[in-house]
Amino acid sequence: MQYPDWIWHNGAIKRWADATTHVMSHALHYGSSVFEGIRCYQTPGGPVIFRLTDHNTRLFASAKIYDMAMPYSLEQINAACREVIRANENTTDYLRPVAYRGLGGFGLSADTPTDVAVATWKMGQYLGASVLEQGIDACVSSWQRFAPNTLPAGAKAGGNYLSGQLVAREARRLGFGEGIALASTGLLSEGAGENLFLVFDGALHTTPVSAALLNGITRNTIITLARDAGIEVVERDLPREYLYLCDELFMCGTAAEITPIRSVDGRQVGAGKPGPLTRRIQDLFFGLFDGKTPDKYGWLEAL
Repeated sequence: MQYPDWIWHNGAIKRWADATTHVMSHALHYGSSVFEGIRCYQTPGGPVIFRLTDHNTRLFASAKIYDMAMPYSLEQINAACREVIRANENTTDYLRPVAYRGLGGFGLSADTPTDVAVATWKMGQYLGASVLEQGIDACVSSWQRFAPNTLPAGAKAGGNYLSGQLVAREARRLGFGEGIALASTGLLSEGAGENLFLVFDGALHTTPVSAALLNGITRNTIITLARDAGIEVVERDLPREYLYLCDELFMCGTAAEITPIRSVDGRQVGAGKPGPLTRRIQDLFFGLFDGKTPDKYGWLEAL
C-alpha cells in the first residue's frame, strides 16, 4: 500500500512514520478505541467532506458510551480532518479519525490518556473494482452479532469490529464478496461493516437499530433521500429467508457506498443484477456530488 506523507496525531501534523504509540497501550490490548470513516468527494463547486460534523458527532457519542475522555473539541477534530487532507494535497480521500486509550495503567478500568489521530488515504471501491455497477455475491455468516446487553452496537468502537472481521474473513475464505450477519435473535442484522436494504414491491426495507447494528450515516442518508423522493422506507425485523425472496438487495456504508448484492448463499436475488430501485438510490446518493441531487441538509462541508 502507498501510505500518505502526513498524519494528524495528538494535535499536530506529523510524518506518517512518526505517529507511533506504545505496544502496551490500553487500546492494543483491550480494543478501547472509537473511530469514524469519512469520505471526501469532488463536486462542481470544489472538494467537500461528506457529513463531516455528523460523523465526528458520532465519534464523540461513541467515546461517551465508553467513558473515554476526549482531549479535543468537535471543532478541533473537524479542523484536524481538513488540515490533514490539505497537508497531503488530496481532495478525494477517505478520512479516519480515531481516539483510543493510550499508555497508562494495565487493568481493564485503568485511567489512561486518550490519544487522537486523523489519517487519510486513497480508498477507491472498498469491496472491489466495478462492484457498484455489477454487484457482489454475499453469504450469511456462521458468526452472529453480539446480543444487545453485551456490547453497545450503537458505538463505532474498535472492539466491535472483531465481530465484523470474523464475518468478512469467513466470506472471503468461502469465495464471497462480503458476509451478512444475523442478530442473536436469529433475525437479520447487517453486513460485516455495512447496513442492509431489501426491496419489496418498490419499497425499501431495512433492519432496525435494535438488531445489533450501527446506525450508519450512509443508512440515514439513504432513508432521508428515499423519503424525500417519495420512496417508502420501512424499518422492521427481517428473517434470513427474506434475503432470498426480495426483489433487490444492497449494502451501504461510507466505505462500501451503495453496493448491490446479486446473490446470497448461491441463491440469485431478483434478476441477479442491480435492480431499478438500487440504481435510483445510487443516482440520488452520487447526485449529491455532481449537483443532480440538491444538498438540502448541509451535508457537503467545504474543505
